[in-house]
Amino acid sequence: MEKYIQLTNGVMMPRLGMGTWFLGENLHTRESEMEALRTGIEAGMRLIDTAEMYGNGLSEQLIGQVIRDYDRDSLFIVSKVLPGNAGRKRIRKSLNHSLKLLRTDYLDMYLLHWPGSIPLEETVMCMEELAAEGKIRAWGVSNFDTDEMEEVTSVPGGSHCAVNQVLYHLGSRGIEYDLLPWQERHNIPVMAYCPLAQAGSLRNGLVSNKKLLAVADKHEISVMQLLLVFVLQRDSVIAIPRSRKKEHVLENAKVWDVVLDKEDMEIINKEFPAPKRKVPLDIV
Repeated sequence: MEKYIQLTNGVMMPRLGMGTWFLGENLHTRESEMEALRTGIEAGMRLIDTAEMYGNGLSEQLIGQVIRDYDRDSLFIVSKVLPGNAGRKRIRKSLNHSLKLLRTDYLDMYLLHWPGSIPLEETVMCMEELAAEGKIRAWGVSNFDTDEMEEVTSVPGGSHCAVNQVLYHLGSRGIEYDLLPWQERHNIPVMAYCPLAQAGSLRNGLVSNKKLLAVADKHEISVMQLLLVFVLQRDSVIAIPRSRKKEHVLENAKVWDVVLDKEDMEIINKEFPAPKRKVPLDIV
């Protein structure tokens, strides 16, 4: 599997990174979370994803403390602006606040967190200005379905939309029906959040599935690693699993050499088939 993907503007983006949703919000787990992030960076996971919404800035602040010890240019930092802040009146203030918390003077990627009431044309214009100023290297969106992707790419400058970050894992394959193929045709990668199905009963069903256990055993990996391998099998997908523990981060970093064969995929598709019709975009 390729470890990087080239964006439309030529920027090379790592295909495996670390999510930070809920990280930084608990003082009792702060040190272990920082250690997990450092472990991931040192294991080669140089992509770190966050958002101004995560802990109202606490996630960005946590990351800022960690990355000050590393060469900034070796990292790929992604943050997101809230829809209500994604217009000309507020976006610059939001970005500058994120940069301050992250202790950096630029972002590698800036995303609109989800569609909002501010016209996309205005948001795209602002993103393009920030890119021209060197404040961000690339921009994209998050939680956009196919019709919304068509809309954002149709406005002036919209063709520069670099990624769309959406929920995607083996138990939630709705994007495979139309959104993922559409993005592949337009060379816009998918950033998969929660690729390990970090959610209650669904995750439990995946982890305890006997067929998945057999496939994982065949490759001498855990089912959680298998879930990560599944989304990374498509060259157009970037994965950002979240973990508070360095042990789990190290497990995530070891999936590159695993390749699922035709038999593996037949078993997986039979147990957890992709939908044969359009389904609403999953959002957590």
